[in-house]
Amino acid sequence: MAKMHARRRGSSSSTRPLRTSNPEWVQLSKEEITKLVAKMAKDGMSSSQIGIKLRDQYGIPSIRLATGKSMVALMKETGAKLEFPEDVRNLMKRAVALSGHLAGNVKDLHNLRRLHLLEAKIRRLVKYYHRTSVLPKDWNYSLETAKLLVE
Repeated sequence: MAKMHARRRGSSSSTRPLRTSNPEWVQLSKEEITKLVAKMAKDGMSSSQIGIKLRDQYGIPSIRLATGKSMVALMKETGAKLEFPEDVRNLMKRAVALSGHLAGNVKDLHNLRRLHLLEAKIRRLVKYYHRTSVLPKDWNYSLETAKLLVE
């Protein structure tokens, strides 16, 4: 598979084994997993942090197989406030950090190009979230709004 911005092929990464049901060695029930997710979300953990903690400490390889719902659906169900999608927030953090670097290093043209590609990726994601009604239609990405949201 080709990369997004450079049309070269990259090295492949590992993939999760194909499973259609929850493994029998998972000891927690659906209700216990839902309570754990709710508790961690109330503590302010992001969905990726919750997934990593459940995988490493509790031995739950997949939330979707264990509960039948995605992590975001479980977090919404338990009442955790999801004000902004996590992937867009992480990309905006990278863009803000890169723009801070470029403020001190004006002639760094390679990282200027990386910032342009990163902002293009953010705009594509925002367009998708507009279509799926996750973000309001009037919200648009700019570096100034990203600085306000991230900091």
